Amino acid sequence: MVEIKKFIRINEKIRVPQVRLIGPQGNQLGIVPIEKAREIADEYELDLVEVAPQASPPVCRIIDFSKFKYDQEKKEREAKKHHHQGKLKEIRLKPNINDHDYAIKLKQVMGFLEKKDRVKINLFFRGRQLEHLDLGRKIVDRLIVDTQQKARIEKGPSLEGKVISLVLASK
Repeated sequence: MVEIKKFIRINEKIRVPQVRLIGPQGNQLGIVPIEKAREIADEYELDLVEVAPQASPPVCRIIDFSKFKYDQEKKEREAKKHHHQGKLKEIRLKPNINDHDYAIKLKQVMGFLEKKDRVKINLFFRGRQLEHLDLGRKIVDRLIVDTQQKARIEKGPSLEGKVISLVLASK
């Protein structure tokens, strides 16, 4: 994965004739020529940082650049911490599953849902089991009822060849 760094222009790297200037306390100083903005930044012994280059004229702030950069990185780390990439987990069942095995599979499904993962449930039929689709449907319906407290159906049960599949997502 390639990380794209955002380049922020500071001090002499800002090459526009005028900027909208914001002072160190956050007060607006208006639109000023770039030379005057650099002089004001030097008076405060701080950096002139371009915070909104797409604006017309660009917006610049007088701040300590190292502190600004640290705060930006801190915000990014905090945002990353709360972001969870949900994965698609798969559970495989058969129509003649016994109660204990079903309980174990149900526990796995609940664990995945608690971790905010999506769960695809595949119920496989082999040979003559296809003649008894009702047994498979009963197991799928039972699973939906047992998980309805923590899950919502993202894709309902559908028969695709010899497989009944459905996708559950956490509420």
